[in-house]
Amino acid sequence: MYTFLHAADLHIDSPLRGLPNYGGAPVEEIRSATRRAFVNLVDLALSEQVAFVLIAGDLYDGDWRDYNTGLFFFAQMVRLRDADIPVFLVSGNHDAASQISKSLRLPENVQAFSSRKPETKVLESLGVAIHGQSFATRDVPEDLAAAYPPPLNDMLNIGLLHTSATGRYGHDPYAPCSLETLTTKGYAYWALGHVHNRIVLHEEPWIVFSGNTQGRHVRETGAKGCTLVRVVERQISTVEHYDLDVLRWKILEVPLESLPDMHAVLDSVRQTLQECVGGIDRLHAVRIHLTGSTQAHGILHADHAYLTNEICALATDIGNGMLWVEEVRLLTSAPHALSITTNDAVGELLRSIETWAEDEAHVAALADIFQDLALKLPHEFRAGADGLDPLDPAVIKALLEEVGDVLQTGWNTPGGVA
Repeated sequence: MYTFLHAADLHIDSPLRGLPNYGGAPVEEIRSATRRAFVNLVDLALSEQVAFVLIAGDLYDGDWRDYNTGLFFFAQMVRLRDADIPVFLVSGNHDAASQISKSLRLPENVQAFSSRKPETKVLESLGVAIHGQSFATRDVPEDLAAAYPPPLNDMLNIGLLHTSATGRYGHDPYAPCSLETLTTKGYAYWALGHVHNRIVLHEEPWIVFSGNTQGRHVRETGAKGCTLVRVVERQISTVEHYDLDVLRWKILEVPLESLPDMHAVLDSVRQTLQECVGGIDRLHAVRIHLTGSTQAHGILHADHAYLTNEICALATDIGNGMLWVEEVRLLTSAPHALSITTNDAVGELLRSIETWAEDEAHVAALADIFQDLALKLPHEFRAGADGLDPLDPAVIKALLEEVGDVLQTGWNTPGGVA
């Protein structure tokens, strides 16, 4: 019996742009999170005395700013070398041969697969054959898995692959392949990378996305880590997830239905934060979503800055250093949209907005109008954790609804636009 470790998408030293602009952000903890998660991975490999480690692409996040990134990886690999643990890795779209201009000699226990064609590396003492191919460039539209070699007889065959597989929302379609291609190849285990959520696509044979080792923004919520696989008599026995992350991202929904005022809202947020804190064992970065129809809708929008700072203070008071509020989002509505029934200019505009949001042709026309705007938007507004695509019909509809909320908020709030 032996175990091996499957990890992917470590994105060591992934840049966290704009982070210092967040008030009270634990900047150093977040910046070092990908490294610390990788140290946790090596610690786990050593404590479990694994036979080998597989890394299914995107070890790095792109070209190194300097050699410190490579030196850090080298030092961690030396820890495994000293324990006689070999490491096998493929490059993905972020660390493809075309993406990394700097390089360091790898320790002798680390074997990287070629990007020219699939290779097979054999561990004779264990009866294991590992098949893999690295990305040569960032964009790989072809099915790499189709060209992987047939399994070797009397061996536990493993496929190591960076792929979008059959496609996953939010992930570019790199090295796509069908489930049938993977299941019929004859391998006992496919160690996949690229998709940042842990997903078991199939059992017997096992086809597994281990997910990334550390969430990097609020779209990567929940526990992150690696997969530990136990082998008995050349058969996969167990496949288990192990947490490695040092910072966990979370979205907290706080329903505000029927709450009358700011005081009641803050009491509800306090209760939600207290429930969140119970049992957490690592730093949590939380985004607060305030939802529902509430009489406090107008005052919440009018005093958003005050509301956000009050909630941040609550998190500091309750969290004991384990909570950081990344953002407070207002997704509430007014309980009575009185102004939409009036015959004045505001009522007419609100009725028009409601009609436009439901009319696909009108939304498409707005997208045409926004075409020039989209080309002028800075890249950071269109990419990253909260990228905004002004040509996306869903985004246009959301903006229309937000304009309607602002108008109604001003109309129904003393001293507002009315």
